[in-house]
Amino acid sequence: MLTGQTLLYFIYVLAAASVILAAESFYLSFAGRRARAGLINRRLRRLGEDTAAEKSLQGLLQERGLTASGDYIFGAVALNRLYTQSGITGNPLAFAAVFLLAGLVLALLLPLLLRFSVVFSFVAFLVVGFLLPLLVLRRARDKRIQKFAAQLPDALDMIVRSLRAGHPTTVAIALVAREMPDPLGTEFGIVSDEITFGLSLEQAVRKLSERVGFEGLHLLSVSLSIQAKTGGNLTEILSNLASVLRERRKLRLKIKALSAEGRISAWIISLFPILMFGILMLIAPSFYGGVWGSPLILPVFLIFGSWALLGDFIMYRMVNFDF
Repeated sequence: MLTGQTLLYFIYVLAAASVILAAESFYLSFAGRRARAGLINRRLRRLGEDTAAEKSLQGLLQERGLTASGDYIFGAVALNRLYTQSGITGNPLAFAAVFLLAGLVLALLLPLLLRFSVVFSFVAFLVVGFLLPLLVLRRARDKRIQKFAAQLPDALDMIVRSLRAGHPTTVAIALVAREMPDPLGTEFGIVSDEITFGLSLEQAVRKLSERVGFEGLHLLSVSLSIQAKTGGNLTEILSNLASVLRERRKLRLKIKALSAEGRISAWIISLFPILMFGILMLIAPSFYGGVWGSPLILPVFLIFGSWALLGDFIMYRMVNFDF
């Protein structure tokens, strides 16, 4: 039978063990989170959460607005493609609902706070609810494609070195998926998983090209398709493609630097009238007097606004080159 002192020592031992186990549990949990946070791309972080590879693949596709098999989730293919290529994750309907709600709130507040007309409020709703999300998606897509373009030559070089070391193509792609950061790491990881679950290399790369929208991936898809049908030295093909993509990127950056002055001028000329109009409306709301009540104000705004947009488009075409 235990004495009181022995029982007290036993309680102390249990308490100490509990503290040690709790500290160890906290440390392992924290270390696991730090390890997942230190992983270089989104796919590896999802796999680090002890998620099955197939579930992780389906989750990566679905959060990009695709079905579990990688197809477009709704009928408006152009919009679905734009959302997928933008790299924005989440439900596309929720993304659209945020802008529609913001546009509706703005359209309701403009007549109440700034005494704007119903027509102007409706135009503001169309701009914020429909035009702005398209601009956001296009901007996100362009930035993502630029990152992908910077990463792809290095990824192809890594595949070439792996093939020369004797690894099969699928292992080389899986190596890129482990070693490269986003956006390329996750996209090549999806390719690796799709090949594992039954797609051919050509099909997986073609889907990759559709998800990203980068023309260099189209060249990669065509190269792999031709090599699979006619044969040839795959390492030499990929090495030459990497050199071509690297030189194309250098030329694009050189053109961007030479056209920087024209692009800045276009921004200044376009934004200056809008900025001055906003300043005058804030510091002197009565500056325009009774002009707002004139029936000509809306046609004048539409005509000169259209001319301004046409000038912006011409300047945009003058400083952007396709080759």
